[in-house]
Amino acid sequence: MAELRKETSQEMGLHDEQLKGRTQKKFFSVDESENLTYFHSFDVDTSKTATIDALDMTPREINREIRELMEKGIGDITVDNPMSRHGVGVGILNRLNLTFSDSLGYFGCGLIDGPNVHIKGRVGWSCAENMMAGTVVIDKNAGSTFGAAIRGGDLVCKGSVGARTGIDQKGGTIIVGGKTGAFSGFMMQRGRMIVLGDAGMNLGDSMYDGTIYVGGEVEELGVDCVQADMTELDVRYLTEKLALYGMKTPRGVEKMQKHVSGKMLWNYANLEPNEKKLIL
Repeated sequence: MAELRKETSQEMGLHDEQLKGRTQKKFFSVDESENLTYFHSFDVDTSKTATIDALDMTPREINREIRELMEKGIGDITVDNPMSRHGVGVGILNRLNLTFSDSLGYFGCGLIDGPNVHIKGRVGWSCAENMMAGTVVIDKNAGSTFGAAIRGGDLVCKGSVGARTGIDQKGGTIIVGGKTGAFSGFMMQRGRMIVLGDAGMNLGDSMYDGTIYVGGEVEELGVDCVQADMTELDVRYLTEKLALYGMKTPRGVEKMQKHVSGKMLWNYANLEPNEKKLIL
């Protein structure tokens, strides 16, 4: 990213503005190596496999079993009969191949940083909330607030999703193979959202930054979300990213719509009352 020319990066909606406030930069010493890794993260071998039959297990028992297998160095885990249980596959902070043979309930695979997850079914609300890195691929549909506050990695639903997809998105990429509901991209701050089907009302409402691509029709744009021109860089990015997951848009990526922030809300607090009314 640092090698991109300034004008090229801005074509895709990236910006280098200087943000004010307390720094979040951390400084580490090599003498403190024990502090540079997550607690409860493990070195695993993906050639070692295991299967969990979760038919009669609670979500806590499933998560504990996954953690104990990782602690033994097992890096490829399949969970059979998840039975749409809530809060499963959460808090995994290392590389891992994790497969669920059927659907999950609410808050599945949240707070993860590194695993590659495949869900051979549907997911409920808030799948992969606060995801930091890795991949999560869902074969069927997903509920509302899909990828809420995601910070990194690729989150892919090959079906349709509910409302408020990517709310407060801070990075990473969300890909939807079908439709997305109302208020998708609400308060988006960074990252990419790729919707191959239609998008509901108030798309990108109050978005600060980032880029939303839509392959179908947009019911209505939200406050401060504007359409932008597709560039050659956008087409190449979309083609390569979708190819990773065997996905295509019916009309071709060249005909997708690109949406970015209009930046009218960046200095909202400094506007006069009559100016605020004009924006909203």
